[in-house]
Amino acid sequence: MDSSQAEPLNINSASSLLDEIGKLSPKAQDGHYDELRGNAEDLLTHWKNFFEQLEPTGLADLDQRTQELNRQVRDNGITYNVYADENGPQRPWSVDLFPLIIAADAWQEIESGILQRARLLEAIITDVYGQQNLLKEGLIPPALVQGHPGYLRAMHGVNPAGNKHLHIIAFDLARAPDGKWSVISQRTQAPSGLGYLLENRNLIARQFPKAYESMRIAPLANAYRDLVDTLKLQSSAGSNAHIALLTPGPYNETYFEHAYLARYLGLTLVEGGDLTVRDQHLFLKTVRGLEPVHVLLKRLDDEFLDPLELRSDSTLGIPGLLQAIRAGNVIMANAPGSAFLESPALLGFLPGISEYLLNEKIQLPAMDTWWCGERAALESAIPNLGHSAIKPTYPQSFGHENYESELGGSLSQAQLDEWVGKITRQPDEHTVQTYIPLAQMPTWLNAFNINDASLIEPHSYMLRVFALSNGVDKWQVLPGGLARISTTDSGIASMQRGGSSADVWVQSAASNQAPDFTPQQTQNTKYAGRKRLVTSRAAENLYWFGRYTERSENILRLAKLYLENINSDYTPSKALWTWLESLCEQYGLVPDGVPTNFDHDEVRHRIYERTLIDSLNSLDHATSVGFNLSAMKRTASNVRERLSPEQWSTINHCIDNFQADYHKATAYQDFSSSLAIDALTRASQALAAVTGAQTDRMTRDDGWQLLAIGRHIERLSFLTSALDMAITSSLLFNPHIDDSGYIALLTLFDSTITFHAQHQQSREIGALVDLLVMDDENPRSLAWVSKALRSRLSKLAGTERNAPDELTRSVTNLQDYSLDLLITINQNNELQNLRNCLANCSQAAWNVSDEISARYFNLIHHNEYSVQT
Repeated sequence: MDSSQAEPLNINSASSLLDEIGKLSPKAQDGHYDELRGNAEDLLTHWKNFFEQLEPTGLADLDQRTQELNRQVRDNGITYNVYADENGPQRPWSVDLFPLIIAADAWQEIESGILQRARLLEAIITDVYGQQNLLKEGLIPPALVQGHPGYLRAMHGVNPAGNKHLHIIAFDLARAPDGKWSVISQRTQAPSGLGYLLENRNLIARQFPKAYESMRIAPLANAYRDLVDTLKLQSSAGSNAHIALLTPGPYNETYFEHAYLARYLGLTLVEGGDLTVRDQHLFLKTVRGLEPVHVLLKRLDDEFLDPLELRSDSTLGIPGLLQAIRAGNVIMANAPGSAFLESPALLGFLPGISEYLLNEKIQLPAMDTWWCGERAALESAIPNLGHSAIKPTYPQSFGHENYESELGGSLSQAQLDEWVGKITRQPDEHTVQTYIPLAQMPTWLNAFNINDASLIEPHSYMLRVFALSNGVDKWQVLPGGLARISTTDSGIASMQRGGSSADVWVQSAASNQAPDFTPQQTQNTKYAGRKRLVTSRAAENLYWFGRYTERSENILRLAKLYLENINSDYTPSKALWTWLESLCEQYGLVPDGVPTNFDHDEVRHRIYERTLIDSLNSLDHATSVGFNLSAMKRTASNVRERLSPEQWSTINHCIDNFQADYHKATAYQDFSSSLAIDALTRASQALAAVTGAQTDRMTRDDGWQLLAIGRHIERLSFLTSALDMAITSSLLFNPHIDDSGYIALLTLFDSTITFHAQHQQSREIGALVDLLVMDDENPRSLAWVSKALRSRLSKLAGTERNAPDELTRSVTNLQDYSLDLLITINQNNELQNLRNCLANCSQAAWNVSDEISARYFNLIHHNEYSVQT
């Protein structure tokens, strides 16, 4: 059925739901396997079962479910960034509403074939880095091993710790028009998808809970748990092994997955700079010293792992890592040196290798593949280019041809002739693989956005499945996978080319019971609990996460206070103008040289106001509200694994809403001040949720202590500066006559309600100083901030309150001052004692900042960076 001729959904149709679905679901295109119908006219049984569970609403609420699904993706912050950059927009993860459903018998065929191929690949890499019988017998051309940049001579003869090279393998499968499965490619270096498919399961199972339960869909959690347990038990530390996940960093396109897996599996998320090798052992740099790492789950290509022995320009790896692996002191999943297994050329040699190494025929075939480096293969491949895929033999390898795979069927004759010339000139650089039209699965089209189109439309897909280590000689296939859906007619399903994804439901023969928690046989090792480790990098990001949060809150309140005063019914005093505009200039809310309002000139009045509003979201201006909010998000993204989805969502909503509100304020000139105040108010409310999550949703470990210290330093600096400038601007001079400055200062300190509760309508300087400086129960007073800062520093240093360390003692204790002393006016009619106190507080805050950086981040403190035992 042509989608342009499909009937629109009729909710009131008298036909049955399945009949309605049949009408709204065009068959797969000619030559493609139809996942919905197979090779028959009627819907397959498992799809009938799925759609029957949609009763009583049928298809009527699927648009609403789609919107809910998209909202959940945004709220969870699920992203896949094709070209991630520091300031660029993050691309939301794309997942279709319908899962790909695989019946139990079809999955058994896949599972059996994948288990065999996993054993085969492990046997191949063991031989290649060992006796090399495959090369001696001519079963693999040397060019595909020793000539492959991914073959690491430094690993030859190495028996990895745990006696296993491979722990995670991904296989990309396609389904032929006859329903048979074939292998397209395999990934062994750092296969992606394990986090995304788990998130897909959580999202889609939530949309169709009834169908998920009734159709006996195999759960995923057991396989992940078994993988972690296996890695631990293969290490020398046993069940107490420390496992870390190595990521290239937050600008990698799949960083969300890295953070998600680390959080889900309870691993430490690390970058290369977080690790160091000492005496052939791997250690993690933490704020407490060096902690041993026994297992490293890597999401980094091999060539970047060790700048001493691999790419010397790599800033992502760890110098000396390969030596630690060779010494058997760390398990790496997967061991370095497996990249040659990813060459598509190898697929053509696997049937013969399987019979040689395993004495078994290949159960799950690959597509017919020719490595053009062999003359006979070249002669067979050239005539088949028109219906084949042309792939680089050494993909993404330095010194070799690198190009995107091309489908011969999409090329003109002139283009085909050009390819023949390229292949003939450099035959070993090219591999030709028979192409079959990809199977097509049903996808749901959102009726709110599609006019006169089928609501269920077939799209081509490719299936990625994973084999996970389950012991030295054991494997298990994750009962599910990641379906990558092509959104075009290109015949290539790729997330990097804008594709979508789908959850994969595998029906199990057994009923869906609770997971089996029968304990596995373990080593006789006493389990010792370990506090969550805080790397120096994570500590620094948490510290600045706290500082940027507090800084954003302070300048939001300051900008809002200025705009409210300039648009109030009364004319503020010159002292108030002086104070507000001096603060705005000091904290960069307006650039230097903008005319002030001191003379109350209307033109100048509007210039200053207009400039402040225009600068609120200037992302290239390091002191703007927008810049600081973005910096808060950037530092938070660097510790994404430590934040709950709700906390991350709150941060995103805060920034997105502020940018939208700011755009309104600058678009409507006549109402810009009012709209800007609204934007600042909403952002302040959102920041309150962010700070609330920091307070109530994070563990009080060393990282949180540093986050809190960052906030306290920033608050102490801002409040002392604001109060000191209020004194020098004569803001508090004779408040019984003009109390506008008195009120404004209370507002900036967010202490108006508290002041009225304690001092009613007093306008005495003593009452103000008592609340804003001396009251250690007011979280906006200098005494409270100083006390909290000392407490956090003492906790971080591990000292008792009655025996603080030198850094803790350096923070000003306001209890050493008396109120009478602070409000004493000297002969020059100045509050000099109060100003001296403020200067001491401010200087102490910056001294603490410098010392924190030196002691915990830059590792240049006078004490040695010790190894923790």
